[in-house]
Amino acid sequence: MSRIGKKPITILAGVAVDITDKFIKVKGPKGELSLDLHPLVKIEKTDTELLVTVPNQNNKLQKALWGLFRSLVNNLIVGVTTGFSKILEVNGIGYKAAVNGQKLVLNLGYSHPIELEIPKTLEVKVDKNQITITGPDKQLVGQFAAVVRQQRKPEPYKGKGIKYQDEVIRRKAGKVVKAVGGGK
Repeated sequence: MSRIGKKPITILAGVAVDITDKFIKVKGPKGELSLDLHPLVKIEKTDTELLVTVPNQNNKLQKALWGLFRSLVNNLIVGVTTGFSKILEVNGIGYKAAVNGQKLVLNLGYSHPIELEIPKTLEVKVDKNQITITGPDKQLVGQFAAVVRQQRKPEPYKGKGIKYQDEVIRRKAGKVVKAVGGGK
């Protein structure tokens, strides 16, 4: 049995769940999300819980789908109630970030500023050297954060670039000048 799949999902107050054979729709205070369901995955709804099931719990593929769809449905419910966020740090002299309307403008040492279109459901805030990306869809928040980080990955010598707040950059020593008379 899938350890994740067999756990029930609690429906929080203020969340409306609509289930059909092909997809599930979740509506809450932060927005509305939907998910296409795999034909082998069934979702049963009670008053306060959702239970994800598959026909054969010993089949390897169905066991994987069971845990996957339980996590995806749980992310829908968490997203429409509390939302998800990623924090990025911009490190480097002259590196700047700013929000201009529905665009994120990044000055990262290139000859031109980089303008990224912010998806409609996401909210981006810039405070000094931190970029905060928030939204109800976990996949979209993570994807946009990865696109922003991709513009200038952190380099290992000086640590310049865009990195996640909790990311650790392994630093390299660089060239070491031999001491005078020490390398005979």
